[in-house]
Amino acid sequence: MTHPDDQVPGDPAAPLPRLPGHTSRSRLERILRRGEFAVTAELNPPDSADPEDVYERAAIFEGWVDGINATDGSGANCHMSSVGICALLTRMGYAPIMQISCRDKNRIAIQGDVLGASAIGVGNMLCLTGDGVQAGDQPGAKPVFDLDCMSLLETIRTMRDEKKFLSGRKLTTPPEVFLGAAVNPFAPPYDFRPVRLMKKIEAGAQFVQSQYCFDVPMLKDYMQKVRDLELHEKCFIMVGVGPLASAKTARWIRTNVPGIHIPDDVIKRLEGAENPKQEGKQLCIDIINEVKEIEGVAGVHVMAYRQEELVADIVHESGVLKGRRPWQRELRPDDAHVAERMTEILEEAGKPGSRKPAKKEPAE
Repeated sequence: MTHPDDQVPGDPAAPLPRLPGHTSRSRLERILRRGEFAVTAELNPPDSADPEDVYERAAIFEGWVDGINATDGSGANCHMSSVGICALLTRMGYAPIMQISCRDKNRIAIQGDVLGASAIGVGNMLCLTGDGVQAGDQPGAKPVFDLDCMSLLETIRTMRDEKKFLSGRKLTTPPEVFLGAAVNPFAPPYDFRPVRLMKKIEAGAQFVQSQYCFDVPMLKDYMQKVRDLELHEKCFIMVGVGPLASAKTARWIRTNVPGIHIPDDVIKRLEGAENPKQEGKQLCIDIINEVKEIEGVAGVHVMAYRQEELVADIVHESGVLKGRRPWQRELRPDDAHVAERMTEILEEAGKPGSRKPAKKEPAE
């Protein structure tokens, strides 16, 4: 059932009004601030210029998640841009979370993207430093890293709250955005991770999504330190989860993907399963059911790379939504509205006195 705050009577696709104390019109922000357990997922970006490739991938999540992450060259590999994906998603009425990586753009380009994304209805932005180019398939690319995740958070917060660019130049209309960042409780130095979260909150993070969690006891230790610092009261913490396809896949990830910790007992569980893929899905559900009981955890971020079709089952069988049905896509009449508004502008321009007289250039 859709909450009354998450729709506009008579037009479910219309932009939502901003609520008191909110910084965006984002449905994700509404859900988190109401204290409901939120669910987000990650869209695998296409190597394609066909919008249907995006729509087909997004449709899998429809009615099951509160936001869809549009990744920005993850792993330093080139795919359709996060801005392009967000433009397609908002046009169809989905709620995207635009990831911004500092690897490939300087502060001028990033600030322009923030304004453009906000203008098309993107209400959530996730700030990342980004993987180094050596990690991707084009290691000869020139890295930028003009900003990092901290300074990017501060930049967008400045644009939103102080209504100005980093240069100090004023913005006519600031972006209305809910700011996010990434955290990794499972990578050393472990004692520093809560402090790192505190620094991101101070820089402007309002929500965070974590790296994959396969070790719940380790997460509990992290969350205890987070609660000791009272950070869970200042930021919404969403834990990354996902299904593993097999023990072989788990071993490869553990060896080749930095920052992902997979305990031996997880691999043994997959090795002993008659159907490893089904067991990987059940493992994900079991982890969600443990994670949702940890004080301070506000939601889960489901990353089912190349197994996106499992997301609906995982969310449904875990019961995290407690009967709540996330807002579903509605076809938005944007094209018709834009065409109608352009007609009005042209008609107004044709009326006497509707245009300011052009300035006469001084005679030379």
